Amino acid sequence: MSQAIGTPTDNALSEYADLEAQLADPGVHGGQGRARELGRRYAELGPLVAAIREQEAVQADLEAAREMAAEDKEMAELAVSLEEQLGEVEGRIRDLLVPRDPADGKDCLLEVKAGEGGDESALFAGDLVRMYTRYAEQRGWKVEVISATEGELGGYKDIQLAVKSRDPANPVFGRLKYEGGVHRVQRVPVTESQGRIHTSAAGVLVLPEAEEVDVTIDQNDLRIDVYRSSGPGGQSVNTTDSAVRITHIPTGVTVAMQNEKSQLQNKEAGMRVLRARLLALALEEQAAKDSAVRGAQIRTVDRSEKVRTYNFPDNRVADHRSGYKANNLSQVLDGDLDAVISSLVDADTAAKLAGEDAP
Repeated sequence: MSQAIGTPTDNALSEYADLEAQLADPGVHGGQGRARELGRRYAELGPLVAAIREQEAVQADLEAAREMAAEDKEMAELAVSLEEQLGEVEGRIRDLLVPRDPADGKDCLLEVKAGEGGDESALFAGDLVRMYTRYAEQRGWKVEVISATEGELGGYKDIQLAVKSRDPANPVFGRLKYEGGVHRVQRVPVTESQGRIHTSAAGVLVLPEAEEVDVTIDQNDLRIDVYRSSGPGGQSVNTTDSAVRITHIPTGVTVAMQNEKSQLQNKEAGMRVLRARLLALALEEQAAKDSAVRGAQIRTVDRSEKVRTYNFPDNRVADHRSGYKANNLSQVLDGDLDAVISSLVDADTAAKLAGEDAP
């Protein structure tokens, strides 16, 4: 892809035209991965290009109105209105020019893991999974369960989901990445006979889905162990060694899979998760080199290290990074997440514009 030299808006227009030409080439669509990558970037630049063209049109109208303002009162009033409109469009362009994380346009793997709180934590993890599934449905995304270990009373001890979008203009990771961290719940558990409010937590980890072209894995760097899969309590659920544990020796990253019936299926699922984790690791290392580490996801499931609290007695949800608070907990848990996530997107944008770390 050619690189233009000029102002950021000139570069955006040049890149957009270049992408348009490439997507019009039938040869590009022979490789589905390449066409999808170009389509994502084209869709990502679309709002910025539209705003730049709107700015050019408003600027031209403003200049014409100013020329006639001295002799025409209506033109003078129009010029004032156009100045306000121009300021709004320029502000939108400024926000759209904020550097985006390179993985924002990707699909994602979302892991939810029960933490402190035992059975109640597993039930809460189940509530979070339902929340994300409903949110995905509202946005037209597809959700696939890769692996899951259910809790004894319901919910999940841990679960891995793949969330995919069919529309490059409606990417997944750029929205769901803000969900990473420890989520805390305050409510009366179903196991509580005295009616006391308990606090428990579940951890959420969001990884950009890696395609094979994103991460190169040398098979010599892998150690693959097979073993017999087991169910709750350790009882055997399979008479063959179908479960797979994959260790990436250079990084020490380990993935274990046992949900599928065959060793090959478990290996494929494990490699999918391994690629995502290695891509996330590479992006994190690059961000550190660039001194731009933002919004690190909390990997420990400690009730004190929380990003969001769900308070059932008060029907309140509070995000501790953006400061968002609302008394609509039931709607949020039913998938109404846009306002919460938008508050984090806005906080992230403001931090980037100020040159600070995101909340």
